[in-house]
Amino acid sequence: MESRPVTTNQHGNHDDLTQVVMRHLRSPFKKPIQEHNRAAFEQAAEQVAKWQGPVILDSCCGVGESTAWLAQEYPDALVIGVDKSAHRLQRHANYQTSAQGQRYLLVRADLQDFWRLAVEQHWQLSKHYILYPNPWPKAAHLSRRWHGSPVWPYVLGLGGELVMRSNWVTYLTEVASSLALVNCAAQLQPLLAKHAPITPFERKYQRSGQQLWQLNANLPEDGRYFSAIEAE
Repeated sequence: MESRPVTTNQHGNHDDLTQVVMRHLRSPFKKPIQEHNRAAFEQAAEQVAKWQGPVILDSCCGVGESTAWLAQEYPDALVIGVDKSAHRLQRHANYQTSAQGQRYLLVRADLQDFWRLAVEQHWQLSKHYILYPNPWPKAAHLSRRWHGSPVWPYVLGLGGELVMRSNWVTYLTEVASSLALVNCAAQLQPLLAKHAPITPFERKYQRSGQQLWQLNANLPEDGRYFSAIEAE
């Protein structure tokens, strides 16, 4: 099945982007953490506490195809895939091999809670992948994009190399602008049409002939981004 390209009533970065991001950077996210998310996080945290090497987080991992791929690419890392959909995670067996299965874990949790708990436990990631998040392309839906939500500062707090992919370049230019507000430079580049897909969405977008994009940024160490706020 082919995928339609993103359609939007927004031209370029959202007019309110800077105002929204800065407001969230100044204010802690106080939404109560749900107990089932806490329990899921604690199971992952036990594995992280025992692990001596780098940790890679695959957020919005869906069926976990990218999680298994990352485990194969980075055999010295503990790779954790997180998604809130039990239905998607239950389909993971189609993308798993017994060799890969020993090197990563999949967690069902809401990332709004998982990321905050990880920051609370002082996790510092080696790499953080957020591949093809829902772009919410309508201008009215800025707050539903990760960088427009109250949880965005916690993504920054997890540190490491942030790697994001999207089929809507404006999503990533907004992320780059959000990172620039905390003195963090991002690189944005098109993905070659012949690159090997690592998620079902990516495969579908490629089949539809859509241009795909990748953002890379080395996030500052935990807490350093607050200096940009204090300097205002």
